[in-house]
Amino acid sequence: MPVVITLLAIALVIIIPNIKIVPQAKAYVIERLGSYHETWQNGLHIKLPFVDRVSNKVTLKEMVKDFAPQPVITKDNVTMQIDTVVYFQITDPKLYTYGVEYPISAIENLTATTLRNIIGDLELDQTLTSRDTINTQMRSILDEATDPWGIKVNRVEVKNILPPRDIQEAMEKQMRAERERREKILQAEGEKKSSILIAEGEKESAILRAEAQKESQIKIAEGEAEAMLKIKEAEAQGLKLLKDAKVDSAVLQLKSYDTMSKMADGQATKIIVPTDLKGIATLGTTLSEVIDKKNK
Repeated sequence: MPVVITLLAIALVIIIPNIKIVPQAKAYVIERLGSYHETWQNGLHIKLPFVDRVSNKVTLKEMVKDFAPQPVITKDNVTMQIDTVVYFQITDPKLYTYGVEYPISAIENLTATTLRNIIGDLELDQTLTSRDTINTQMRSILDEATDPWGIKVNRVEVKNILPPRDIQEAMEKQMRAERERREKILQAEGEKKSSILIAEGEKESAILRAEAQKESQIKIAEGEAEAMLKIKEAEAQGLKLLKDAKVDSAVLQLKSYDTMSKMADGQATKIIVPTDLKGIATLGTTLSEVIDKKNK
């Protein structure tokens, strides 16, 4: 009995460690007697004791590696520091395990050499403005080169481009001069628009003043014409009333006296008076004849 218990205990000690549970997004590479046997996906698995072993535990998640800045030389012989970020994913655990030694280091070195080759065909200005082109070319080259390693490169991003200090200072001065130029242009355009608006305002104001003066003169002329018309109408009405009243020579004589008295009240310094009242009567008769001719 003790022997059976001992055997069961030994069996449990041997079997239990060989029961493996592979978690999600993981893969185990299994070797049997030193050779590749199979790849375990997520779930429960049992390996043979002393025969099978787990050679590598591989994650199937997308991984991100931020590599240190690499010195590169542009086509116009400017040395700069560029660091990149590579997004990749293991698609074949077997190739990843047996394809290359230290795959992450291999990707880093491949990224550096690829970056130097691409930047070597570009000038400084092209390098600073062609990040998308650099990213696309690097992703294509790296993805093709890492296929035998069971790795798929999803994206490559140029993180920083650091030119030499003197180049940075020159670029900053150029950018500052460009900003100042744009500021002066905007200021000049603003002053131009302001001057145009002021001139248009003065023009409209002058036009309005001229129109107002014109209207005023028209109103004054119309008022004077209407006043003259009223005066003439009043004179005509007065003559008509005199005719209708059949004014005789005596009344005209009295009117003549009244007119002479008004003339005396004016500013005249000399008054010519007929020597006899008969002349005054004659003047009244003449006035009566004038009234008759006008009414006819």
